[in-house]
Amino acid sequence: EMELMSPDDVLAQIASALPHTCRDNVIIVGSLAAGFHFFSGDPERAIRTKDVDCMFTPHASAVTVAHQVTEQLFDAKWQQRQGSWSTPGDASTPEDQLPLVRLAPPGQAQWFLELLGAPDLQRPDSPAKAMHRIETNRGHFALCSFRYLGLVEWRPILTEHGLRIARPEMMALANLLHHPRVAPDLISGTDGWKRSNKDLGRVLALAWLTRERDMRHDTEDLDRWAEHMTQALRERFPGEAQALATGAGTGLRQMLRSERDLAQALRICNLGLLASLEVGESAFRAIGEQVLAEVVEPLEAAFHVPGEGSTPDRPRPHR
Repeated sequence: EMELMSPDDVLAQIASALPHTCRDNVIIVGSLAAGFHFFSGDPERAIRTKDVDCMFTPHASAVTVAHQVTEQLFDAKWQQRQGSWSTPGDASTPEDQLPLVRLAPPGQAQWFLELLGAPDLQRPDSPAKAMHRIETNRGHFALCSFRYLGLVEWRPILTEHGLRIARPEMMALANLLHHPRVAPDLISGTDGWKRSNKDLGRVLALAWLTRERDMRHDTEDLDRWAEHMTQALRERFPGEAQALATGAGTGLRQMLRSERDLAQALRICNLGLLASLEVGESAFRAIGEQVLAEVVEPLEAAFHVPGEGSTPDRPRPHR
């Protein structure tokens, strides 16, 4: 089992290893971003994660900056993580067969830095997932970009370490859009874990942590999720914001209807982002219902055009 680790310590280590010139081009996403946002400064709270996702932005300079960072980390004795898909390619290797850059700090195998690139949202037909070649002194790698992760470029949060982290609600929205249904695809190396359960469960974990933080600090961040998601969709995906908002809740509704999928999602969350908290099944289902009622339905309503029918799958509650 992976050890619990301090998000403060990991973010500080990454910040010190990255070239100062490229910090403005980095947004940390995933478990570390969430862990730092919710647990920073609290020694009782920790996370379990293997991969620390580091996205280079904007799209136009992502490959150049990722190349610079990769060379610098290799020179600082960071090692490409070994696995079934880790050997660098060459000029003849197709982009979709190149390994991702996954670098572990010297003398440490607990976590590794995975480099991602911001998607090209100027292209209306940009794919859900794209690979871009990085040529280094040690061979060719790929920088992967996920279309909906373009949302995390919306108002990221600057930390005291000089690195920006993605907003929880933007990571949640990217996961909702990425999984319009609970698909059978499994995460390799796991005990039958569905990728969609992991990512949709992460939406509920982020909401649970936001609500808990609101209660502790007397803030109203969860109340603003729908408003922020609406603004971000309009700014980042102007031509298709309505279609995206309309379908944003379909995967989550499907997962909440399946006891088995919901239980698996909770198990994954309790091993990862919620590892120092152990959330129970009834609380997890309750936050799911709250997310539907207070985040997804207002988001759908913000783009609802009168006369086009109501929200799919679920009647809108009377307020």
